[in-house]
Amino acid sequence: MRSSLFRFKQFAVEQSGAAMKIGTDGVLLGAWADVAEVKRVLDIGTGTGVIALMIAQRSDAEGIIGIDIEASAAKCAESNFLSSPWSERLQAIQSSVQEYEGMNFDLIVSNPPYFSDSLLCPDSSRTTARHTTNLTLQELDNSVCRMLDKGHGRFALILPTEQMDRYLALTRLSVVRRCDIRSRANSEVIRVMAELSFEGSDAVEVQNLTIYEDESREYTDNYRTLTKDFYLKF
Repeated sequence: MRSSLFRFKQFAVEQSGAAMKIGTDGVLLGAWADVAEVKRVLDIGTGTGVIALMIAQRSDAEGIIGIDIEASAAKCAESNFLSSPWSERLQAIQSSVQEYEGMNFDLIVSNPPYFSDSLLCPDSSRTTARHTTNLTLQELDNSVCRMLDKGHGRFALILPTEQMDRYLALTRLSVVRRCDIRSRANSEVIRVMAELSFEGSDAVEVQNLTIYEDESREYTDNYRTLTKDFYLKF
């Protein structure tokens, strides 16, 4: 039987209680988000808690809260937080982001649901995690703008290219930094990570990340550099 425990270099994540398991998107966002001088962090749709755990490893943030609408996911994240080296700085809460009353976060992160036109999964928990039935991009933006610190707060998220274009067209925030992700150098952009704030920036920092070397399954140096503090294989 395949183990449901995913081991990173400094912590392990038990995945059995969460509908969505460890994936490349969450790991990339957890490694990429700017954590300089952050004190209060909110992870929306925390799932297993992996992004919150990565931010705890990378930062000195005093309070990192992961929220999830699914009770099983919140319980899974809580268990993973308690077994980590940073348990005193991490908290898991079962709540929809629309109803959560936290305020003035320095950093908000999310690997949000993005399927809106595809067939729903028979598993209701996976539907919640994957589809926008319980959290549209507009609702996500409304919630982030309500809770993000109006001065120096940043919001970092990862989405497929088309969904990111939709989000950037509706948000009240301004892009400060973005990273276009390709599976290989000659392929289309498959994911976009964006960091936004109320104040914006005169010059948006645009980055590119390619996961695999051309015509092989070897990881690129840039991908290895971004994730080397976490993956055991690097």
